[in-house]
Amino acid sequence: MTHDHAIRSLHDPALYTNRELSQLDFNFRVLAQAQDPSVPLLERLRYLCISCTNLDEFFEIRGGAVRHAVELNLPAGVDGLAPAVLLERIHERAAALVDAQYRCFYEELRPALAKEGIRLLQREQWTPEQTDWLREYFRNEIMPVLSPLGLDPAHPFPRILNKSLNVVVLLEGRDAFGREGSLAVVRAPRSLPRIIRLPDGDGDGDALHDFVFLSTVLSAFVHELFPGMKVNGAYQFRVTRNSELIVDEDDMDNLALALRDELLGRGYLRAVRLEIDERCPQAVVDTLLANFDLSESAVYKINGPVNLNRVVQVYDMVQRPDLKFRPFQPRLPREMDAMFDAIRQGDLLLHHPYDAFTPVLELIRQAAEDPDVLAIKQTLYRTGKDSPIVEHLIQAARNGKDVTVVVELRARFDEEANLRLADRLQDAGVQVVYGVVGYKTHAKMLLIVRREGGGLRRYVHLGTGNYHNGTARAYTDFGLMTAHPEIGNDVHLIFQQLSGLAAPLTLARLLQSPFTLHQGVLDRIARETAHAQAGRPGRIVAKMNALNEPGVVRALYEASRAGVEIDLIVRGSCALRPGIPGVSDNIRVRSMVGRFLEHHRVWWFGNDGQPDLFCSSADWLERNLLRRVETAFPILDPAIAARVHREGLLYYLADNQNAWQLRPDGHYERCVPAPGEAPFSAQQALLEALDA
Repeated sequence: MTHDHAIRSLHDPALYTNRELSQLDFNFRVLAQAQDPSVPLLERLRYLCISCTNLDEFFEIRGGAVRHAVELNLPAGVDGLAPAVLLERIHERAAALVDAQYRCFYEELRPALAKEGIRLLQREQWTPEQTDWLREYFRNEIMPVLSPLGLDPAHPFPRILNKSLNVVVLLEGRDAFGREGSLAVVRAPRSLPRIIRLPDGDGDGDALHDFVFLSTVLSAFVHELFPGMKVNGAYQFRVTRNSELIVDEDDMDNLALALRDELLGRGYLRAVRLEIDERCPQAVVDTLLANFDLSESAVYKINGPVNLNRVVQVYDMVQRPDLKFRPFQPRLPREMDAMFDAIRQGDLLLHHPYDAFTPVLELIRQAAEDPDVLAIKQTLYRTGKDSPIVEHLIQAARNGKDVTVVVELRARFDEEANLRLADRLQDAGVQVVYGVVGYKTHAKMLLIVRREGGGLRRYVHLGTGNYHNGTARAYTDFGLMTAHPEIGNDVHLIFQQLSGLAAPLTLARLLQSPFTLHQGVLDRIARETAHAQAGRPGRIVAKMNALNEPGVVRALYEASRAGVEIDLIVRGSCALRPGIPGVSDNIRVRSMVGRFLEHHRVWWFGNDGQPDLFCSSADWLERNLLRRVETAFPILDPAIAARVHREGLLYYLADNQNAWQLRPDGHYERCVPAPGEAPFSAQQALLEALDA
């Protein structure tokens, strides 16, 4: 490849993997965990359900956006795919994924669970005693809350809630009013359990746990809802709707009120996918498609329950520790009783979930009670239900502290929870700020101002993940606690900018989007490129959830061509293609799927022996770098930087158990130990360190 041709190729759409298809492919890697016999059996079931739930969310957000782009006749993206072509490819890839999910359930997991005494029974497997029990259960617990709707001119097709379970029923005969039966729809209220546990002691003495899907029970006894009529067929279906809230932020007076109005109709937005029993007659399928204004390419015919992800309830209902991951106890620092003293003596690093989230909670609690603390400022994106952080902030306000909280109302699927959170905080006297119109506040920042020795000192926590006690036990994230004056001042300035009106800031240590973070990344990639061009080592190692920003991708291609060695650990979608001759020969990309969701963002730039290391709330995505409020913070303490480099990057590059290598053609290949190489798992090594 000539130099000129290589330069032109950097803008070739063939060098960019489509982000939607790449995002779908991640679910195949999650599903592979469900098919891995080395993973505990109930954990495999959980991975299957994660794959199904991820696919739901994909259609709710990305699938809806692509369908909208088709309707608007938008041009092809940087990957060169026209929206209509992309929609067809999404259908092909998603159909293959759905097929693989159901084969995994029926051919692998369900039989393996049955061998362990955990049976997910189909209708033909019910004993007479179980059938009688389920009939009574239907009559007493299910039928009283159902409202079947016969379709006729007086009863048009009902509104179907997003992802709700429904049964379409084919009827024959006349009802009490002489109306001719044809079609009826039975909607399952969300108050009903989707998995029903049968009583122990079914008579055969073999099974410890027997379960039935609600959808199976509905299909078996639906005829009791239509006395005197003949049921010729009952077919479950589920519709997925676009769930992205569209608020015109340039034309509104109050963001909170606008979101409340939008949330009222979220469950009934535009349909994007129809899942239906594969036995359903095509004429009925066509009726449903016409009602939901969908094409045949939006249909997914299912051999089994349409809500397969609901089987995850079995994971919690069955107490079998031998079929789950071994529990672990995260580390707690010795300095818990005096957090301010500990941070003042030196920076503290928390690596979740191996380090407990408790120190973050304790820092806020101590700040709320400390008479020397004057102010607390924090960003909240997702907090979880009944978050102790919220209680501590409310107590701080009651104790006379000046408390300011930036609540991001537009945290996807948490909008309603965040509105309630904002109301609670405001009622307690907390100053609540909704961020900046047009830019989600995704940065994870906590600032505490404390009077010490006649002056003020700022204490800061910065993280790669949310202030969420639950996800801190399931996601890998880094959190830094520091009293570094320049970092404290930077965070102070950002909070001032978010709550007030200010010109672009000059920050001493932090990078901030949408102002300096994108350019800061490009500058550091360019610096490595310059080192390589001058004959010095060029090296980049970066870990993130996703990568698609074209400017960053082109900069990485340029760096690779200059000789920079680049290793990227990208959990989900990745637009860059590694290993292309003359373009990305020196780039390697791997994806990690393990026990915990890989979530931390860590960027290491070699800088000819004087490396820069940043942790961040941002992925290398267009939205994070250009359309959100994000931060990237340096790790300045050499010992902590070495730990982040080792635990957040080097361990993952050595992983040959949970890693997948991205090939030049855009497909992933599972990593296995080379001949003579010992197996190594980054997550397992970090767990074993807890026992050392």
